[in-house]
Amino acid sequence: MKKLAILLTLSAGAVLMNAQKVQQKDVPVSVQKSFQKKFPNSKEVKWEKEKDNYEAGFKVKGTETSVVINSSGNILETETEINSNALFASIKEYIAKNYPNQKIKEAAKITDTKGMITYEAEVNGKDLIFDSKGKFLKAIKD
Repeated sequence: MKKLAILLTLSAGAVLMNAQKVQQKDVPVSVQKSFQKKFPNSKEVKWEKEKDNYEAGFKVKGTETSVVINSSGNILETETEINSNALFASIKEYIAKNYPNQKIKEAAKITDTKGMITYEAEVNGKDLIFDSKGKFLKAIKD
């Protein structure tokens, strides 16, 4: 299970580096339908193509959210922005120790298709990924 979470997170990180903006009209109908079914009230959606997947960026009740959907319309993961103060103490301690004098630029909670949760903290041009208990998994260069 851990390996799957790490693999999904690595995939998402690699995909993010290769993202290309696309117009909604260029997003497959299966992807749009899946998105609308899960997030029917979303507005001002910004789409990006990430290799074979699509990422929709939008706000839910004022909170930045993104969802990665494959071309068949299956949701792969959802990322929700969180306040960096909401991160586990162990995450903040790891960052203070390994990135002294650096601030957390952004933080997010990532949920994959199986409900597996990881946390992301953007620090010094890197996305630091932690498991659901706050244990460091890896760093991905932005």
